[in-house]
Amino acid sequence: MVHSCCVNGCRARSHNYKRQKLDNSIRFFKFPSWKRSFGNKIGELTKRRRMAWVAAVGRKDITFKTAPSHMRVCSLHFHKGQPAYEMMETDPDWAPSLHMGHNSVRPTDTSRAARRMARLQLRQETSGWPSKAKDVKSEDWAPTLNLCYLKCNEGPQTEACKQPCTEEVADFNDVLSDGGSPIPYVEFVEDECQTDLTMVDLTRLEDAVKDYTSDICGLREKLQNTKFTQETFQDNEKTKFYTGLPNFLVLMQIFQLCEQFITVSSISALSKFEQFIMVLMHLRLNLQFQDLAYRFNVSTSTVSRIWLKMIPVLHERLEFLIEWPEREVTLSTMPMSFRKAFGSKAAVILDCFEVFIERPYNFLAREQTWSKYNRHNTIKFLTGISPQGYVTYISSAWGGRTSDKQITEECGILNKLLPGDIVLADRGFTAEDCVEFFCASLKTPAFTEGKKQLSAYEVEQTRKLAGIRFHVERVIGLVRRKYQILQSRTMPIGHVAVKSTDSLALADKIAVICCALFNLSESVVPLESC
Repeated sequence: MVHSCCVNGCRARSHNYKRQKLDNSIRFFKFPSWKRSFGNKIGELTKRRRMAWVAAVGRKDITFKTAPSHMRVCSLHFHKGQPAYEMMETDPDWAPSLHMGHNSVRPTDTSRAARRMARLQLRQETSGWPSKAKDVKSEDWAPTLNLCYLKCNEGPQTEACKQPCTEEVADFNDVLSDGGSPIPYVEFVEDECQTDLTMVDLTRLEDAVKDYTSDICGLREKLQNTKFTQETFQDNEKTKFYTGLPNFLVLMQIFQLCEQFITVSSISALSKFEQFIMVLMHLRLNLQFQDLAYRFNVSTSTVSRIWLKMIPVLHERLEFLIEWPEREVTLSTMPMSFRKAFGSKAAVILDCFEVFIERPYNFLAREQTWSKYNRHNTIKFLTGISPQGYVTYISSAWGGRTSDKQITEECGILNKLLPGDIVLADRGFTAEDCVEFFCASLKTPAFTEGKKQLSAYEVEQTRKLAGIRFHVERVIGLVRRKYQILQSRTMPIGHVAVKSTDSLALADKIAVICCALFNLSESVVPLESC
């Protein structure tokens, strides 16, 4: 991200006009925040510091309440190249003071802090102060005191510590005479001091620590359960609910199949598994992007970007799961209900389903997608279901106005038929001549158009087809209910458009992914025994 200094007259930038990173070792710092929830003392201190920064910058568009987060102050305005710790109010770098572009703020004097540090070190050497203070360097300016106990004007003070302490407080108050708060009188006590705690008090403290530790562990466990990680998805019921897959093992197999094609960087908000799960959750439950953003603690734009990136990956890696079986495989696994009704020649059951889409802006597209049956703009898919209850073919999306016969003739499914195959379909499929051209036969339920009643043979054939098509309706219904992106809400019109760099629309890939994932579940058609 490109940063620039907000101080008047300062031209420090992190990147050049070509957005290339500059190697100038300049750092940029945000305005300090007002920490109101950390107590009165911290709140007042951080409030004074924010006011000091705003006054030092001296711009009309930057106030205490309206300091934008993108406004930064560069390291050139600090003596040490960075702001001091917020509690060190006497530090020269507590607020920027160098090269501020105006005369209302004078540069802070570092010599006073250096003299104070020198006096502190001299006092440590002569008066036998604790050894920890000897590690303090003079260039840090702020003294580091090894205080075991601090209290303001309470209790007696020893003669050994009163003199250095009062002198140091005098030095501090001398520094803060410009507007800082005076430091109260402090008392130094030896590190090894006797305590008034009894064994009962220690036991109570131990019990309290155990209770707090137990509470922390419980909260950590609850927090872990709210995350979408591999550990939390080892529950098969949770896996089935969020992804539609039968168990965790199948989920991990699919993830390993796609993992190497999922890209992440050092600044990615989500891991590969989280991106994978988020896309499956959207397919399964059709959750809104805003809902997913709340669940994964990311922005809506991040969810949208991951969705558009992951769908081509899943389509490319899972497309092989929709395969037209060989005739020998179909015959060897033919369910008994199909075998009794049509022998061993039933090859596929054809049916179409429609998905609601948003109303197109183009009038021609609006006309092509209008479905008279659903009274809505839709896209239509032709599916081929094997007798075993698996999806073996799915066409590209067609407009809802297109007839089932036209889709059957032009989608290419008839090229997969072999001589002698029996194709089962609903009465809306009137493509007998096209099917017979490939030396196959089409079986559809009879209807009484132009007749008073059906013949006995037609009634028997219709009864057989009705018993078989019951399984087909279950398969298609399960696909749409399991992956509600095909059913629950209207699909965005952008998913229907085909990009110039791609041969398939996003809706085509979504339908293929849903059918491929459905094939990983157990079939709803019983095999039955002979």
